[in-house]
Amino acid sequence: MIMDWIGRTQTTTGMLSAQVAGMVSATLDMQPVLRPSGAPIDPLWHWCAFPQLEPTGALGADGHAPRGGFLPPVALPRRMWAGGSVTFHADIHVDEPLTRVSRIASVAQKQGRAGPMVFVAVTHDISGRDGLAVTERHDIVYLDIPDRFQLPPAIAVPVDPVAEDRVEMSVPLLFRYSAATFNTHRIHYDLDHVRNVEGYPGLVVHGPLQATLMMRLACRVAGRAPRQFDYRGVSPVFHDTALRILAFQRDGDGLSLCTAVGDQRQAMQAQARWDDPGPET
Repeated sequence: MIMDWIGRTQTTTGMLSAQVAGMVSATLDMQPVLRPSGAPIDPLWHWCAFPQLEPTGALGADGHAPRGGFLPPVALPRRMWAGGSVTFHADIHVDEPLTRVSRIASVAQKQGRAGPMVFVAVTHDISGRDGLAVTERHDIVYLDIPDRFQLPPAIAVPVDPVAEDRVEMSVPLLFRYSAATFNTHRIHYDLDHVRNVEGYPGLVVHGPLQATLMMRLACRVAGRAPRQFDYRGVSPVFHDTALRILAFQRDGDGLSLCTAVGDQRQAMQAQARWDDPGPET
């Protein structure tokens, strides 16, 4: 039945208003906080431009919209943003009207280390006044909730990075990012829910937030935004953690990045690519 959702499409309109752009800037401690109308938005901020306007009374027990609308009605209870790929074709601007055409590209059922898994890939074509601006693939994974939480095997953290940021994953930061993206998934703000229902030890740090922090570092290292950005989660991160954001390998027009918890384990991996190597920085 869930395979019947492959090929389903949905068209939505959106906009990153000056007010929401300011919310994102403030959330990420960026200056200037206020972004004027018409200014280009930072890469990946388009994730705040299409809030899902589901009535509160229609939300599921986990805070998500009910299943079986645009996304397939997967029975597994845990849903997570697993990764994706983004290609940038043109700038998106503050207060610019946008149109997003989404399509269920694939649905795959697999057996993982912790049990059954369902992967759903959704593609998005986002257009502005001047035509196509962003194409992306969003990978969603559905899982069962295990009897006992266990971290996946650790992936070693790179040493001697090219550049590094550290950001405290505080409760206010997670709450503010949820607000800016209109994300009501309870794993990001409801500590009772994550501990008593989902079995996590703490609030889960958003995958898109980690990707946005890696993107910010990539732009700083290269002095410009990449054309292509691929990312995937490899281990969850919880609140009250000083998250490391690392750029650790330049290879031609590419840059490898990751987020990490101390020297213990990687949390998310990314690869940024430009059309050409550009100037050395």
